[in-house]
Amino acid sequence: MASTTPSVLSAPTRTVRIVSRKSQLALIQTHWVRDELQKHFPNFTFEVQTMETQGDKVLDVSLSKIGDKGLFTQELEDTMLRGDTDFAVHSLKDLPTRLPQGLMLGCITERENPADALVVHEKHKDKTLATLPEGAVIGTSSLRRLAQLRHHYPHLSFKDIRGNLNTRLRKLDEGGYDAIILAAAGLNRMDMSDRIHEILPSEISLHAVGQGALGIECREGDEEILALLKVLSHAPTTARCLAERAFLRELEGGCQVPIGVNTVLEGDTLTLTGVVASLDGQRLVKNAVQGSTSEAEDIGIRLARQLRAEGAQPILDEIIAANRS
Repeated sequence: MASTTPSVLSAPTRTVRIVSRKSQLALIQTHWVRDELQKHFPNFTFEVQTMETQGDKVLDVSLSKIGDKGLFTQELEDTMLRGDTDFAVHSLKDLPTRLPQGLMLGCITERENPADALVVHEKHKDKTLATLPEGAVIGTSSLRRLAQLRHHYPHLSFKDIRGNLNTRLRKLDEGGYDAIILAAAGLNRMDMSDRIHEILPSEISLHAVGQGALGIECREGDEEILALLKVLSHAPTTARCLAERAFLRELEGGCQVPIGVNTVLEGDTLTLTGVVASLDGQRLVKNAVQGSTSEAEDIGIRLARQLRAEGAQPILDEIIAANRS
């Protein structure tokens, strides 16, 4: 995160162009950022531009088959690199840990609940994940969730589900699934927290890297934009997410690799737990590393290397090879 000076904002005001995906959740998140900045900087005009990404267009193929290199971000990033827009608002979990040359992570906002949530069909409203009947069909597009749930609940069946949040809920309600797993943060932000039937504890499902936080990406060296974004930066969330992203970057994993995390912050002490799982859920390599928030990224790197030493590398190699075939 770059430091900025108040003098940057004393320059003549102008229109700041924000780029976002078109989905309802993406726009809710982007409009929140716009409105917060407008409150802090009333002399600026903040304009939202929307577009579809590859991940929005390709809905008939599982995420693991089409890769993760900028799946939900590349088109937005291109507009910034051309100078057409000034920054992009992302769900941080969608933002690759290695950004294109010329772009940077300008700030990380305060995190919503990062946990995974169970949403059930009406006929199972008296059930929990643990008490769903054998063969119940669970919808998820995440290999991370799939691997961990297969490990804990081998009697359940799992089926890929794509589309935005509203589309997935509709598919559930129409009876195509007995339950689906979604991010609690997305449901909360869309005022759909009443659909959350159960929050999955970290012992069952470690969440995705960056889940629940917003990552704002901008051009490197754009001091005016960095000065604006500084008011949205949340230090505790930033420490947690930098540790998580360093862990993922060191393992060179993405959405096609079952990697989960959990971070706990107590005072200045950060504890990062991570897991690498095989697709069938039979093998899980899991451990934790603790340290000071000032060494957040180092904590992530140390944990990644520790899990590699404990058997994660063969799992990663197998999954990467399978994805390439």
